[in-house]
Amino acid sequence: MPALNWSDEFNLGVAAMDAVHREFVALLAEVENADDARLAPLWQRLVEHTQGHFDAEDRYMAAARFFAAHCHTTHHQMVLRVMRDALEKSDPAHIRQLARELAVWFARHAETMDAALAGHLLQVGFDPASGAIARPELMPAEQPVH
Repeated sequence: MPALNWSDEFNLGVAAMDAVHREFVALLAEVENADDARLAPLWQRLVEHTQGHFDAEDRYMAAARFFAAHCHTTHHQMVLRVMRDALEKSDPAHIRQLARELAVWFARHAETMDAALAGHLLQVGFDPASGAIARPELMPAEQPVH
């Protein structure tokens, strides 16, 4: 049985994020239920999905000037680094342990960092499909690049 099952409690109100999160949970369950022969290819698929998932959120944060973008993006980078490292090691026991830990991480990440991002996107009226902002006056001022 997977360590993480989809729950409507994970819904954040941003359809694009919710759909990708549902896919992530489903792919993670496939990894957890896989035999050793299928484990590495499924893990690779999860890594690729997660890269796209994080890239999309990173684009949303940049477009909507999310106040905690740097912290959130750094979190994404660290998780991907660990996932890729497990893929390179190709040790089934290591991948299975990481999958269990990823389930715990995802639940916390979704209810904290992703919930804050979704709230901001909803507040400024961000449309993930077009990148349009309905209420740009509610966005924070642009920060100078350092």
